[in-house]
Amino acid sequence: MPASHKILYAIYIVIWIIAAIHPKYPADWMLENVLPVTLFPLVLWLDHRFRFSLTTLLLLLLFGSLHALGAHYTYAEMPWFDPLKELLGLQRNDYDRVVHFLFGLLLFRPLFEILSHFVTSARVALFFTFSVIVAISDFYEILEWAATMIFHPELGIAFLGTQGDVWDGQKDMLAAIIGGTINLLLFRYYDTIYREHRTWQS
Repeated sequence: MPASHKILYAIYIVIWIIAAIHPKYPADWMLENVLPVTLFPLVLWLDHRFRFSLTTLLLLLLFGSLHALGAHYTYAEMPWFDPLKELLGLQRNDYDRVVHFLFGLLLFRPLFEILSHFVTSARVALFFTFSVIVAISDFYEILEWAATMIFHPELGIAFLGTQGDVWDGQKDMLAAIIGGTINLLLFRYYDTIYREHRTWQS
């Protein structure tokens, strides 16, 4: 594994540890971090298996750091977004929605790099990557609800972060879809990435 990759992983671990210190709602923090703790070893293995680009690891670091920050404060009570809420006259703290959008925007390339090793064209890789983004986003909303109801129903709104919006889950999914759609518009960029990965694979 390149030294640059090790440095980025170390930076993420440091950020995660800092965000784990005195979280606003410890029980909520634990639920929010089940997936990161579970997926981190998988990302290490995928990097070893598919040789992620430095750009992909930077995108993963950015998204992982934003999630760690959201878990520390809870997405619904992110204080850094309160000034923006007041400035734009919003009725809710939209940090969670921004992160859902960034899920579709930032994690598209990592998934594309993986799928490009298994399909026959960049167009096919883009189609499957977009489909996976949508599927994961939908599944996460269901998993988020189920985990809350099963393990900590008393957390309710704090974990789900609906902030009184009955369509919160649907809007979160739409935000991720919009993020993924932006990547679909960058076909030439992804076609170049696809060719580079196919060359490495051969």
